[in-house]
Amino acid sequence: MPSRIVLASAAAAAAAVLLAGCTASAASEPRATVTATATITAEPSPTPTVTVVATPFARPAWLGTRALPKNDNDLADPGETPAELVDRRLEPRPSALADPDSDAWFASVTAIPDDVLARSSWSAECPVTPDQLAYVVMPFWGFDLKPHTGEMLTSAAHADAIVTVFEQMYERRFPIEEMRVTTAEEVNGAHYGDQNVTISFECRKVTGGFDRWSQHASGLALDINPFHNPWRRDGYVFPELADAYLDRDWLRPGMIETQTQTIADFDAIGWAWGGSWTDLDDWMHFSANDL
Repeated sequence: MPSRIVLASAAAAAAAVLLAGCTASAASEPRATVTATATITAEPSPTPTVTVVATPFARPAWLGTRALPKNDNDLADPGETPAELVDRRLEPRPSALADPDSDAWFASVTAIPDDVLARSSWSAECPVTPDQLAYVVMPFWGFDLKPHTGEMLTSAAHADAIVTVFEQMYERRFPIEEMRVTTAEEVNGAHYGDQNVTISFECRKVTGGFDRWSQHASGLALDINPFHNPWRRDGYVFPELADAYLDRDWLRPGMIETQTQTIADFDAIGWAWGGSWTDLDDWMHFSANDL
């Protein structure tokens, strides 16, 4: 009996030692650490796509930037028409006058506002006083097939009659590139050979270096699309780069001959066309006294 108890006790003790060893071993071993790393790749925001729509009516950036050397007659030598202007159909340059909300005709004839007179070519040397001129605001059809708001200084005595002619031109959608008041620098400064502003009053002398006032200096003449309807005399052309438009048989939009009714309409108010003169050609020009 006692030996059995000893054996049992010894076995129990051995088991306890073994268990304790296992427990201590498990506690002393380092625990494995699992780290989860999430990689998040943000997709870049799409780059906005800017679509530039080319328009056939866009104005070449070089217009009005290439000054031409002038001769003693205040004109530059004629030059070849740039390819972009051989069949010229350009939108007007940005204007301070907002485009109309509709294509309905409208017109106002008033005294010249002070700010308009200040940016015009008028000076005390001109053969008319401001009260002899009128300020006309009316729409015109552009080559871009849109209505635009135009302005003009002209003879106060003839302003209402002129408006009736431009109304008829508007109804027929005769295209005009620009109709605005020109500055003294534009009128008497450098020549670029590419100008195309429809105007009446400009305080200047007769084209070609003649020392006498033009009818424009009294508001008694009009020029319509000068580039499409140039002036020609003694081998000179104005505007100087409008050579392609000396061919009056090749009819292109903006030329007076494409709507000869315009000539008849001016004739009805007593204004003659310079395109019918014999000593020179002035296809842009209409005047109250055939001068």
